[in-house]
Amino acid sequence: MHLSSPTSSLSALSRRALTMLALAALVLASLMVACGGGSAPDGEEAASSSPRFLSIGTAPPGGAFFVVGGALAEVLGSHFGDGSTQVTAEATQGSQENIRRLAQGDLDLALSNSAITYFGVRGEGDWDQAYPARAVLTLAPNVALFVTPSGSGIESIADLAGRRVVIGPAGAGFHYFVRPILAAHGIAWEDLTVLHNTQSGAVDMLADGSADAAFLGGAVPTASITQAASGQSIVFLPFDPEARQRLIDEYLFFRPATIPAGTYRGQEEDYLGLDVGSMHFIASADADDEVIYEVTRALYENREEVATKHPAGRAINPNNAARSTGTPFHPAAERYFREAGIWPEAASVDAEGSAADGEVADPSETGESTDSSATDDEGSDAS
Repeated sequence: MHLSSPTSSLSALSRRALTMLALAALVLASLMVACGGGSAPDGEEAASSSPRFLSIGTAPPGGAFFVVGGALAEVLGSHFGDGSTQVTAEATQGSQENIRRLAQGDLDLALSNSAITYFGVRGEGDWDQAYPARAVLTLAPNVALFVTPSGSGIESIADLAGRRVVIGPAGAGFHYFVRPILAAHGIAWEDLTVLHNTQSGAVDMLADGSADAAFLGGAVPTASITQAASGQSIVFLPFDPEARQRLIDEYLFFRPATIPAGTYRGQEEDYLGLDVGSMHFIASADADDEVIYEVTRALYENREEVATKHPAGRAINPNNAARSTGTPFHPAAERYFREAGIWPEAASVDAEGSAADGEVADPSETGESTDSSATDDEGSDAS
């Protein structure tokens, strides 16, 4: 039997000890890195402090919010920070869910109808509290109106009392902008027999006589109104001029919108309507300043790229992006707009939602998209 020498045994033990020491050193180094030990160059440290993921709340697939959210996510993914952040557009139930989930920290950014956000930040209407949503960018308009078949006997908005009127899908939040319109014309929501359907469904109900009128809209021209006017003779119920002006004066999300004569079959004169609540991009009030600043910068400075992916991107322009709709802007978005020289001082809104005096531009002066695909056929995802 071969016996190893004392010298060879000691050498083996020494090698084993050295190996154990090396492993221990590696474990210690790993622990130091995990705990933030050591130092990194300034650029690497800044990169590591940036978020790796950003989520954008949109609406159900099939609507404009979902597609626009995807376009914003794609552009942000390419231009936010060093381009390493993963930005995802998440399907939701729309504006109301988005506002709540921003407050809960479940979303980083979201799309919303500005009329719904207006009441959400004030805790008014059906909201259970004042939600801390803040505007980042104002996007495409939502020009909506009441239409009725010729011969219905309805000639004004006040004549809708007691009639069957289709007002968007159930739970879609249309009441946030329809209730004030009705009130300005001297009638209440409860005075109508309210029916719910999609806009295309509403057109079918007008055609088969199961509805007397419908509230339709989006970008101009709106596909559902084109469909309704093509299938039968319809009347665009006019806004009472004084009521229209009161709405514009009282609510920042309402503003004048003219539909040019000839836009729809049988429309022989300009229609003096309303933008009843533009689509806008929002965040929570406590969202990180540098994140929101960089999001605003990336989208504004790459707005042409957004427009190639969806026409709503055309609304990210100097006349419209920083336009107030009654929801305070996030301070970091305001900081960027001031630096870019496009902040509209007269339209500032403070944290309590109080607006400074200032004129609200007609949509034709904002450079917003009037392409029918800028908002969807279901009323700008006002859910």
